[in-house]
Amino acid sequence: MMKKGFTLIELLVVISIIGILLGLSVFGLQGARQSSRDAKRKADLETIRSGLEIFKADCNLYYVGSSLPSTLIGISGSPYGTSCLPANIYVALIPTDPISGTYSYVYSSDGTTYSLCAYLEKPPVPPASGCGGNCATGVACNYKVTNP
Repeated sequence: MMKKGFTLIELLVVISIIGILLGLSVFGLQGARQSSRDAKRKADLETIRSGLEIFKADCNLYYVGSSLPSTLIGISGSPYGTSCLPANIYVALIPTDPISGTYSYVYSSDGTTYSLCAYLEKPPVPPASGCGGNCATGVACNYKVTNP
């Protein structure tokens, strides 16, 4: 008499193969997630840089400070120019790091130059130097954007 079905060994082999494939795919996807977050960080810094360049064109200086406000708008009065109106919106909402709460963007400017730094999970080779701050507690920034 023939019984139809799978033996316990056949089932264990199939389940272990599926487990191995799932384990490998999880590690493969982790690298893709890191690359995706790094690409978002680079795009965010370019958005901020673009807004800062337009701000400088109108206001004669880059935004001065050790951090950026949540919205980059014009500032009336000295030392900024007369065409730097508070009604001008250069960046409606300054982007935050994709893992906000853990990492942040670091900005510093004296008005003539600026540096904007971030922490990339897959660091560039060679890493940026002189970022001037930590992007998280004990984590140094390793990607830098400066004025052209």
